[in-house]
Amino acid sequence: MKVIMTLLVRDEEDVLRSNIEFHRAQGVDFFIITDNKSEDATPKIIRDYEAQGIAKYIFEADDNYDQTTWVTRMARMAAIEYAADWVINNDADEFWWPRQGNLKQCFMGIPIEQNILVAQRHDFVPLVDEQAEFFHDMVYRKQVSLNTIGKPLPPKVAHRGDPEVVVAQGNHWAELSVPEKIIEERVDIFHFPVRRYAQFTNKIIKGGQAYERNKTQAANVGGTWKTLYKEYQRNGLVDFYRKQSMDAQQIEQGLRLNTLVSDRRLSDYLMTLEGISRAEGAFPADQQDEITTGG
Repeated sequence: MKVIMTLLVRDEEDVLRSNIEFHRAQGVDFFIITDNKSEDATPKIIRDYEAQGIAKYIFEADDNYDQTTWVTRMARMAAIEYAADWVINNDADEFWWPRQGNLKQCFMGIPIEQNILVAQRHDFVPLVDEQAEFFHDMVYRKQVSLNTIGKPLPPKVAHRGDPEVVVAQGNHWAELSVPEKIIEERVDIFHFPVRRYAQFTNKIIKGGQAYERNKTQAANVGGTWKTLYKEYQRNGLVDFYRKQSMDAQQIEQGLRLNTLVSDRRLSDYLMTLEGISRAEGAFPADQQDEITTGG
């Protein structure tokens, strides 16, 4: 069983290393990473893992966020060049949390006839006075995760390796060369799209400008990014960010009203990984409890 993860990244230095270390410990064998014009330490982080022999670095110079083309290229490479049994098309702010065992064990347990794994996403909220790394402070999960226009947050998918796969924009679906047969409720995705203000505004500005240059996608594709970029052009993003981040009183109220739940599983897991020497190898994954409405 070989599990390969693709990542399309841009200026993700605050989260990328944690993402790779987590999924590496969960049984992901190799990472194919496309860097789209990062201006921070992201390329160096990728090169560090490439030097270890567990990652492939691809530089993408185009600035039109043609995600379908770029991720499809990686997903096909995973199948053709690296003989992937399963491919996870991921973003740097998403952590695939198995409900039982680790990720590799999860994929090994899927019946052979099923070839698409659908995973629901769950947003964690940033704190107003956040100081530490994102996973130290962001331990409060929304009970119901919605996008910026109030619709349910769409899931993501992993798929069996397929040299002819086409990955949809946003990684929300994958068209295979054989009929798709879905399995659900095996993995949840812990999602950290809004962390610090500088990270968030940089993401929206560059992503929004890139989508404006994209002439290949339908007008309704990338709606969240486009909506926020227009908001940035009108009023900036300070007010929006303040509405997304929470202070101690708002957290307390959310817990009391059951709109938030305290969920320290990822935080505890990553802090444990931090304390282990890289020379000792990946931290063995715990048997994870199933995510429930109450956390």
